[in-house]
Amino acid sequence: MPYALLHRDGADHVDVLTGDVVTVAALDDIPMTPGTPVLAVIPYRQITERGFECVDDGTPLECLLVRARHTEPLSNFPPGEIALRDGGFDLSDQEYAAVVEDVLRDEIGHGEGANFVVHRTYQARFEGDPRAAFGRLLHGEQGTYWTFLVDTGNRILIGATPERHVSVLDGIVMMNPISGTFRHGSGDILDFLRDPKEIEELYMVLDEELKMMARVAEHGGQVAGPYLKEMARLTHTEYLLAGRGSLDVRRVLRETMFAPTVTGSPIENACRVIARHERRGRRYYAGVLALLDHDEAGRQTLDAPILIRTAEITPDGLLRVPVGATLVRHSTPAGEVAETHTKAAGLLSALGAVPSHPAAVRATAQSPAVQRLLAARNDDLARFWLDSRAPGALTVPSLAGRRAVIVDAEDTFTAMLAHQLKALGLAVTVRPWRSVTAGSLLDAADLAVFGPGPGDPSDPGDPKMTALNGLVTAVLAAGRPLFAVCLGQQILASLLGLPLRRRDSPYQGLARDIDLFGTPRRVGFYSSFSAVARQSVAATPYGPVTLAVDPSDDTVHALRGPGFAGVQFHPESVLSRDGVEILQELLPPLLTDVVSPAIPG
Repeated sequence: MPYALLHRDGADHVDVLTGDVVTVAALDDIPMTPGTPVLAVIPYRQITERGFECVDDGTPLECLLVRARHTEPLSNFPPGEIALRDGGFDLSDQEYAAVVEDVLRDEIGHGEGANFVVHRTYQARFEGDPRAAFGRLLHGEQGTYWTFLVDTGNRILIGATPERHVSVLDGIVMMNPISGTFRHGSGDILDFLRDPKEIEELYMVLDEELKMMARVAEHGGQVAGPYLKEMARLTHTEYLLAGRGSLDVRRVLRETMFAPTVTGSPIENACRVIARHERRGRRYYAGVLALLDHDEAGRQTLDAPILIRTAEITPDGLLRVPVGATLVRHSTPAGEVAETHTKAAGLLSALGAVPSHPAAVRATAQSPAVQRLLAARNDDLARFWLDSRAPGALTVPSLAGRRAVIVDAEDTFTAMLAHQLKALGLAVTVRPWRSVTAGSLLDAADLAVFGPGPGDPSDPGDPKMTALNGLVTAVLAAGRPLFAVCLGQQILASLLGLPLRRRDSPYQGLARDIDLFGTPRRVGFYSSFSAVARQSVAATPYGPVTLAVDPSDDTVHALRGPGFAGVQFHPESVLSRDGVEILQELLPPLLTDVVSPAIPG
């Protein structure tokens, strides 16, 4: 009979679930009947439900309909002996390093995104009892979110995942971005906590999961942390996000497919990059294991860890352990090859399948030095996402009730931007670039906002760039208020006659102090292209424009003219400490002299 063994962090028992397995096509087809919990094993290919690209390997979405459940003590699951034979990675170190080089050069270097996760898979023949392997993980690992064994009758998944993807309980949605990997005994953890690559990597996944929270929580997510996630052989850094939401939990799962820690950012283009460079399916790697249920009041509940640090065993005895590395602008092929070995060894050594090296004494999360370094990470982050505030506290009278339409250029930073604009008093709609016409935009918006997105703004063959050029031209020609962010600013600057240049080094996930029209500001960049100028004022077909130019390289950080403004950075990013203040400064002048009809209702 199909069954599952689940152990949650801190519990003194194992939940034992038994029942029937059904295969469904889509998340909406997962049965949600009060009194019958469902454990869904969701493969990566379900990302197509969001319209995103993937190599479709046909891996099924299987659901265990729980007919009976009970608990058993941990002592009922002792570690046992298993063996792995003929093990090795599907991609050699040299082949994987070449893929890393390609992604760094051709994708991050050309503005396709801030970070991407590319995986490889350790494969071996499995010999032994899967319950013995579960017992080894249960007693040999620590700090896991879930330790589990799921036997659907068609496959077995055994894992010790450190990361909650998303949960819903009592109307509170929670996510838990984890990034950065320190192998115990490999050096000083304080050096790890100071490492710019590790710091920026966590910031980038924090931003990406805030985008997701902005789609499923009514007021976006509030950030707590960072914390250390200490496991038996590895330590990670993490944040915790929480917000109130009321969506069906299956929609919450869909809107958060899948974690940036196993895909990249922005998500939609990350999926294209993954398909382009991996050229094979991911099966369950990067998917989730989701327990869907109802509480005593009849409200839906959800608990969904990410399927990482997980072994899949097929009926013919093949064991697969997929592992990935997060590639950012500071990455090196050798470093990322080593990280995949570390991650694979963590699970395999816990299973007793490879030798376990003695680890140095772990640096405790309570160490004063550790606590100081963790706390310092928030010093320059945006308080908008860290602090709670009363409704209406940030409303700007001249913006209150005015209609903003954000044109989404395939980066859901627009969801975060929407929350900021709503907090300032605007009524906000977000629309994908493919569904917007010039007429509909002019009819619906007091303020047209052109958002960020991946790609080369100068590419004449890109239909997105052609569409955005047409829309920005139409708004400028109509003399209507316009605000542009990142890619939007690049399109706007080009139409104003400013040349664009690809940066020598990508500004992906980079926080900087800049001079913004005479005021020092701390802002976050995610870009590989920028307008350039050598003066602070430019004559354009749409009137004189004031430019905030970086004197070190002539890049244009921001511009403002009659009825329009743009910024190359992301005011909505958690990296932009002064983001809300910048919006409060730049937006009111755009709308002050515009009169629009009242919004119905």
